[in-house]
Amino acid sequence: MTFILKSSLKSYWPGCALLTVRDVPANIKLEEPAIYILRRVRMLPAFKSLRQFSTTTMRRAASEFRMTVPWGEMRGQVWGPSHGRPVLCLHGWADNSGTFNTLIPLLPKEWRFVAIDFPGHGLSSHRPDGCFYTFPLYVADVRRVVEALQWKRFSIIGHSMGGNVAGIFSALYPEMVDTVVLLDTYGFLPTEVTDMFKNMRKGINDQIQYDNKTEERKERVYTYEKAKERLKAANPSLSDQSADILLERAVREVEGGFVFTRDFRINLKNIVNNNIEQCLHMLSQVKARVMLLLAKDGLFKTFTLPNGYSDMIQKSWNDQKATIVNVEGDHHVHLNKPESVASIITDFLQSHSPDKTESESNKNQKSSKL
Repeated sequence: MTFILKSSLKSYWPGCALLTVRDVPANIKLEEPAIYILRRVRMLPAFKSLRQFSTTTMRRAASEFRMTVPWGEMRGQVWGPSHGRPVLCLHGWADNSGTFNTLIPLLPKEWRFVAIDFPGHGLSSHRPDGCFYTFPLYVADVRRVVEALQWKRFSIIGHSMGGNVAGIFSALYPEMVDTVVLLDTYGFLPTEVTDMFKNMRKGINDQIQYDNKTEERKERVYTYEKAKERLKAANPSLSDQSADILLERAVREVEGGFVFTRDFRINLKNIVNNNIEQCLHMLSQVKARVMLLLAKDGLFKTFTLPNGYSDMIQKSWNDQKATIVNVEGDHHVHLNKPESVASIITDFLQSHSPDKTESESNKNQKSSKL
């Protein structure tokens, strides 16, 4: 069923007046939809400064994902048919779903990819005032999304922070996840016990200080070029094109220029950390097939885990029969040079498709009875 929605919606896509809503469940009213997909009919650039870059240059057009949550809405992008193999894509810290814009067009077109903007990132609503940004809440966000999508079992591709969310989610809900691809992350980020409580104290103090300065908060306005400079300064691995892609959802146009859409509070110290014992226990609970795709010039070239934690986690993944692949590239290799990882990801996911996994499980059960 297809509905045509004729409204300006200029706050979402300036200049776009005609949208198509597809695959709306019969039990959902368009007036108050719990979840719906918006497909852009006219791919007009969101900002005048972005005329040189448009998503029409992508080989596969994405539909816009929108879902209501108690504090506002979660946004994202969707590729592929509604009946396709479900794959959830989770971006890294301070990024957005645009991080998958160059990779997904190179993956099987018959699969269903949903890439979300985490709360406080991209076009998703910020968390309520006084609320912290923590990994348990990000995991809860994923649970809300898959509940709304009515996915019972699915795959996850997670980059950096998104991979750590994927690791925790897969440990808490092992029956829901069949395969996981971790892009330049170990899936878990252990913290020394002494630092856990220092972080908690600092995070609480920073949050209270931020909450008390409501009148002093001002959104800084940038030219598009200055916003791009700031983004690239914080993420030196981004190419020019990759920065443009992320900025499509990372900034919005205001009088005099552009402001970043992300919530400043994502920069505050995370008050919920896990020590190495907790991380290794959660890792042992993961039942999905897992691949770690690590970039040789990626995160762990400059960020070193203390006390040999890196070796301990990789050994645990090896014990779990995970696949570990090292590739040439940087922390955003999947965005900058997607062709270098796309076939690796496709081959891994295809070799561990839900049908094959179920078939192998049935064979194992039969052999154990003999």
